[in-house]
Amino acid sequence: MYVRRNIRWNIIWKFSWRNLLFFTVWSLLVTALYLGLLKQGTDVSIPFLPLSTIGIAVAFYIGFKNSQSYDRFWEGRKIWGGIVNYSRTWANQVLNYTQDTTMTDSEVPRVVTSLHCQLIYRHIAWINALRIQLRKTTILDRKNLTYVPDLKLKNDRECQDYIRSFLNDEEYIEVMQKANTATHLVRKQGDTLKQLAQKQQLDVFRQVNMMQTLEELYNLQGKCERIKNTPFPRQYAFFSTVFVWVFVILLPFGLVSEFNEMSNRAIVWLTVPFSVLISWIFVTIESVGDNSEDPFENYINDVPMTALCRTIEIDLRELLGETDLPPKIKPVNDILM
Repeated sequence: MYVRRNIRWNIIWKFSWRNLLFFTVWSLLVTALYLGLLKQGTDVSIPFLPLSTIGIAVAFYIGFKNSQSYDRFWEGRKIWGGIVNYSRTWANQVLNYTQDTTMTDSEVPRVVTSLHCQLIYRHIAWINALRIQLRKTTILDRKNLTYVPDLKLKNDRECQDYIRSFLNDEEYIEVMQKANTATHLVRKQGDTLKQLAQKQQLDVFRQVNMMQTLEELYNLQGKCERIKNTPFPRQYAFFSTVFVWVFVILLPFGLVSEFNEMSNRAIVWLTVPFSVLISWIFVTIESVGDNSEDPFENYINDVPMTALCRTIEIDLRELLGETDLPPKIKPVNDILM
C-alpha cells in the first residue's frame, strides 16, 4: 500500500510514459493529416458535440467501475482489520481460559505455558499461511488486461520456512500437504480445544466461546477467499478500457477542428498538448480502478498484509511475555507491504 501523501512523480512516470508517448505521436499524426488534407479540400475532423457526449458517457462508466473497485479494496482492508481484532481476542482467550483448573485465580498468577505458546504460535502461522495463499498468482493477472509496470513487491517472506518457525515439524509437514493450509491450521486449533475439554482443562462455556472465535476466523478467511476467487465482473472492467480508448482515439479529430476555427492557424497545433492531457486524464482514471480490483496481489496499492501480520505477531508475542520481538514492517520507497 502506498503510504506517502503525494505520489512521487517517478511513480506517475512509470505508469504513464508509454501512454503519453502514444498520445503525443497519435495527436501529431492526426493534426498533420488534418492540415494536409484540408489544403486539398478534405476535412477529416468530426463535430465536437458527439465526441463530448461520448466523453461524458465514458466518464460515468469509469466512475462506476472505480467506485466498485474501491469497494473491493476497502472490504479487503476491513476484513484484515477484523483479523487483527479477533487475533487479539483469541490470544486473550487462550491466556485466560486455558489455565490449570485445579487452581483458582487467587492461588496462582497467570502463567504462560507451552500450551499457550502452541495455540498462539499456531495462530501466527495461520495468518501468514492465509497471506501467502491470497498472494498466489491467479489466471486473471491484471497485467494481461492493461499495461501495469512491474511494481510487484519482492522479498515478501513468502517462503514456507517462515510458517515452519511457529509449528513443530510433524504438524508443519501435515498442514503443508493440504490444499488449503490455513483451513487446516484453524481445524488444529479446534482439535486442541476438544482435547483440553476431554481432559477437563477447559469447561464447556469457555470451549464454546473459543470455538465461536475460530468460527469468526473461518468467516474472515472465507470473505478474503471470495474476493480473491471472484474477479471483478469482466463486462465492466473490459468495456471501460475499450470505451476509454475509443474516446482517446477520436479525441484529436474533434479538437483539431475546434482549434482550427480560431483566428491564428498556428493555434491548431494546440490540439497536441490538449489531446495528450485529456487522454492521459481519462486513461489514468481508468487505470486507477483497474489497479484496485484485486486487493490481495501485493501490488503497490493493495492491502498491506505483511505489515498487518507482523503487527499481529508482535501483539500476540508480547501477550506471551516475550521481549525478543521482530521489528515492525517499515515502508520501502513509500510502499508498505
